[in-house]
Amino acid sequence: MTSHTPPRLGMLTPSSNTALEPETYALLHGTNAATAHFARVPVTRIALDGDSDAQFDPGPMLAAARQLADAKVDVIAWNGTSGSWLGVERDRALAAAITAGTGIPATTSTLALLDACAAYGVTRLGLALPYTRDVCERIVDTYAKEGITCSLAEPFGEDDNEAFARIPAAHVARQAEQAAENDTHAVAVLCTNVHGASEAERLEQALRIPVLDSVTVTLWKALDLAGAAPRLTGHGDLLRSGSLRALIQDTLTGLLAATGADRTTFRVDLPELGLHVDLTAGEALRPGVRPIRRDASLDQRNLNTVVWLEQHRKPLIQPHFHVDPHPPQALVDVYGVQAQMLAPVETGGAMTGWISVHSMAERDWTPTDTAALDDAVARIRTAL
Repeated sequence: MTSHTPPRLGMLTPSSNTALEPETYALLHGTNAATAHFARVPVTRIALDGDSDAQFDPGPMLAAARQLADAKVDVIAWNGTSGSWLGVERDRALAAAITAGTGIPATTSTLALLDACAAYGVTRLGLALPYTRDVCERIVDTYAKEGITCSLAEPFGEDDNEAFARIPAAHVARQAEQAAENDTHAVAVLCTNVHGASEAERLEQALRIPVLDSVTVTLWKALDLAGAAPRLTGHGDLLRSGSLRALIQDTLTGLLAATGADRTTFRVDLPELGLHVDLTAGEALRPGVRPIRRDASLDQRNLNTVVWLEQHRKPLIQPHFHVDPHPPQALVDVYGVQAQMLAPVETGGAMTGWISVHSMAERDWTPTDTAALDDAVARIRTAL
């Protein structure tokens, strides 16, 4: 692929699906971000029985993937959500088989949704679904095994795949609104043959949480795997900032492992991407540690430790909190932090944000710990 050629995205498409192609073209229109190329595999009915399950045999999908490989696509995605009721391991095995057979990175709509949930720290997900209730309940069980608790709007109760696309977008939007409960972190419009992509931006403004439409999610992950790291506007937060959030999350997870700390976070002011320091842009936790991700109760820029970072523009290494600058008392009393490392992240001469590394016990941070922090700062600064 030459530098001026947009990546080619190969999409394996259910044969009776009429929504995902026009929705994908609409999301890409006017962006030059990528071109999308489709191959169909026979799928007409969604149910919990052997005939329905047989539609998702990997054989026809691998044959279609090889045809897409003839077009020298840069990524191949199964643009269907069958893994959400047949089991995520089915999709992981399918993606691995596609890559083994073609040498091309691969994903699926279900794997992409799980990656989006990881990027946003979603563990409570509202579901808007067209399927029959037994399929919907199986989907809830599948996501529970992945650590995601789901609330379910009343499903449309359809089993004819072609009929899903006939559900008006306004009805899909109302269902998504019903799926958003008080403690829901995000809502997923989970099916690639319903018209949810065009509603995501408006719904997010109303619900104030991410709306993860399956067509959009699959496109996002395909672009990400192709190295495009999309920052597309007008279609919801995932296409605008999801790839940056995913990189931040991956960096924080690596930093947590490298330091053996209890929590790592990153805060940043990027208003054009909807990111503000009073809420974290990412957080990684050891099991059992209380999350801080959605606590916006503190004025972060005016904290003693952050003022110190702004003045000194170097890492603040605190094996304990016996001397200045003291952290906010809530960090100790509510979240149990007894030691921390903080490091500024600068762009264009300004301190855009900072990384925090928390320990629930006093500890002497080692040169290995501080080196890992420096590496994380460099990776995030490059991404910004």
